[in-house]
Amino acid sequence: MSKKPLVSIITPSYNSQRFIEACVESAKAQSYKNWEMIIVDDCSTDKSVETVERLMLSDSRIKLVLLSQNVGAANARNRALEKAQGEYIAFLDSDDLWEEKKLEKQIAFMQKHKYAFTFTAYVPISEDTTRTYAVVNVPNEIDYAGYCKNTIIGCLTVIIDREQTGDFRMPVIKSSQDMALWLLLMKRGFKAYGFNEVLAKYRLVATSNTSKKIDAVKDVWRVYREIEGLSLLKSGWYFVHYIFNAIKKRV
Repeated sequence: MSKKPLVSIITPSYNSQRFIEACVESAKAQSYKNWEMIIVDDCSTDKSVETVERLMLSDSRIKLVLLSQNVGAANARNRALEKAQGEYIAFLDSDDLWEEKKLEKQIAFMQKHKYAFTFTAYVPISEDTTRTYAVVNVPNEIDYAGYCKNTIIGCLTVIIDREQTGDFRMPVIKSSQDMALWLLLMKRGFKAYGFNEVLAKYRLVATSNTSKKIDAVKDVWRVYREIEGLSLLKSGWYFVHYIFNAIKKRV
């Protein structure tokens, strides 16, 4: 039997000491074993680095990149993408978690249908993991226009076959950089295909405050207007749908 393709797990980290070990352990628990986890530390001031270095001692698949200055999540992910050796690229932020069959099921789904870009359902959880919230179910597929109206794709659920899509980087904006990347791939002709099974847990942390949510909404508008170059009318049309769907996800 031929060796399973390598999956590169992209994990930016900044002051994630409280959560990074659980995140790494959810990768180590995967039933799919051929992966590397590239953790890019963005100048943390807590003990994140020491925690990752300890975890690396028992698993050579975990790799740590130390940045010399704080550059933000998009640049940190791009640094990991430069280092990644895998055919498949998966995203897992330092405070999020995967179910143990996440990679196995999603890679099999992609290989069966020859899909290049996939995402799954996920469930938001409280910061201390004691509460779960409404599951974010996903459609069978979504294209450029559909995604502009409904940013349903959770970054922590995405896997991309880089051999099909070609190389890519995340646009460098404060937030919604994942949205901009998905749209970039869709403009290359790749639909995103949904696997509607909960395979990831999205941690709602206290730092996700109102001001950051407002910034994120502003960045969605910026993606429409500045990154995508959409007209004011079309941006407004998409934005109304975006707000409606964002509210619906949280009700």
